Amino acid sequence: MNLIDNIKHQGKRKRLIQELKDMGIESSAVLNAMLKVPRHYFLDSSFEDFAYQNKAFPIATEQTISHPYTVAFQTEMLNIKKDEKVLEIGTGSGYQTAVLFHLGAEVHSIERQHILYDKTKLLLNQMRINASLYYGDGFEGLTDKAPFDKIIITAGTPSVPQHLFDQLIIGGSMIIPLGMENQIMTLIIKTSKNQYKKIEFDNFNESHFRFVPMLKSKR
Repeated sequence: MNLIDNIKHQGKRKRLIQELKDMGIESSAVLNAMLKVPRHYFLDSSFEDFAYQNKAFPIATEQTISHPYTVAFQTEMLNIKKDEKVLEIGTGSGYQTAVLFHLGAEVHSIERQHILYDKTKLLLNQMRINASLYYGDGFEGLTDKAPFDKIIITAGTPSVPQHLFDQLIIGGSMIIPLGMENQIMTLIIKTSKNQYKKIEFDNFNESHFRFVPMLKSKR
């Protein structure tokens, strides 16, 4: 793949970042990370002219790349610090993965669709994004890599997956769209081994929070 990021792309990306600021994204770290990631790399060439619109687009295996606002919002709510260990459930196109990398996180990401896993791994390698990708069941997490400081889930689930909660450090946080039909973006803060504090963001640009359901691996 010929990765070209020209002045036109960069100008569109700057306008997108300003749009996200206008929509309420305040974290300069998140905005700067997103400014570094050429979103058009993650879309089929037929969508390249629309890559910097604040819209979701289809990618392989009936999945989507999320709205930039959704990526910014979820990332901002996690308040990721440099060198924190972050587990991403649903690698997808790899766009969110790249943003996490540019925030300085140690990124571990799971994808259940093998075609998407292969495609995204190749792209991120070409971009020199140093993230650890895994093909597997997101519900199971990565027990051998736990615990994690932060967990980001990019698919809708009816409840907090217990295996993932167990892999979160006490004091760590998880951002997750809870629900299947009507999803509410929710921040889970682990306060003890078996307890957590829940913060719901049901009034925040809810039209952007629509995710495919989180499914078990086909393996």
